[in-house]
Amino acid sequence: MPKKRLGQNFLYDPSILIRILEAAHLAPEDTVVEIGPGPGRMTSMLADRVKRVIAIELDKTLYGRLVDDLSGRENIGLVQGDALEYRYDVLDEFKVVANIPYYITTPILFTLLKHRGRLRSITITVQKEVAVRMVAGPGGKDYGVLSLMVQYYGKPELKFIVPKGAFRPVPKVDSALINIELYDRPPVRVKDEQFFFRVIKTAFSQRRKMLANSLKPVSDAIKEKLVASGIEPTRRPETLSMDEFARLADELIEESGPGDRQG
Repeated sequence: MPKKRLGQNFLYDPSILIRILEAAHLAPEDTVVEIGPGPGRMTSMLADRVKRVIAIELDKTLYGRLVDDLSGRENIGLVQGDALEYRYDVLDEFKVVANIPYYITTPILFTLLKHRGRLRSITITVQKEVAVRMVAGPGGKDYGVLSLMVQYYGKPELKFIVPKGAFRPVPKVDSALINIELYDRPPVRVKDEQFFFRVIKTAFSQRRKMLANSLKPVSDAIKEKLVASGIEPTRRPETLSMDEFARLADELIEESGPGDRQG
């Protein structure tokens, strides 16, 4: 019985599971981390395709069933625990393939991105609207902090829509499969990543305001800094490309001391 408090919605349709595995671009030598294996259907399919599968299950009852059902699969390592606390740093190169609970999408995503030196790709089902935000470009209402943070670390691609009727129990919204291929290095160079993201978050905290107003907490001379960066102060944050945010952050950081770069 799926547990609502854990956001459990299980995918059983084998045709969709196959499409997920195909979208993940798996190779026989891969190590794959599966977060929330549930009943283990995709776990078994993964094990048929790759060298090693590490399946992390929070639900103790489901974990017990997985131990019984998958005991004969030598290349599956079952872990009972919280994927947000797993020691990904002990792994060599790995890929993630998962159908994760909606409520932990963002925390899981950024936990994984902390280990981007080892992580090669992420292939996960998320709420459709979240997937749209991840792949959005400048100029639209879906473009924002999530878009820029994901696209800084990798190339996201919305592979296909997963209708809500494919899950049990049926959720309230459709999902989408997103594949993120991690970059060896970000597409823009910045002097300070933490400060770069602080500028982005501050700008979008009041996304309807002009940058000259929304970025006042970052600089008392924000209009001058915008102009020096080649950016019109009356523009709004959703119109700026990643390159422009990088240029602005590097311009702003010149007047920021170390204490001002936190956040």
